[in-house]
Amino acid sequence: MNQPNSIEKDASNQQAQLADSQADLQAQVIELQMNLSHLEVTVERLDEVITRQDRDIQTLQRQLQFIYKQVQSQDGEGGVAPFDVMADRPPHY
Repeated sequence: MNQPNSIEKDASNQQAQLADSQADLQAQVIELQMNLSHLEVTVERLDEVITRQDRDIQTLQRQLQFIYKQVQSQDGEGGVAPFDVMADRPPHY
């Protein structure tokens, strides 16, 4: 009669181990889902930052082109004189 009792204990132990491993797996899946959710939020935020930076870069490029055109037009008119150290010496020398 000891043998059926022993078999029942083994079956009970196996069921307990199975329940523990299932609980561990479920906890790991929940943790992975939470990590994935955080990563998705991070990717969305980074995408917004990259989009804004791209717009800023395009705006800066247009402004730089405008400045280059202004400088080129002034060079033709002689508006910007080159700096000469000897000719532009302060009067106290």
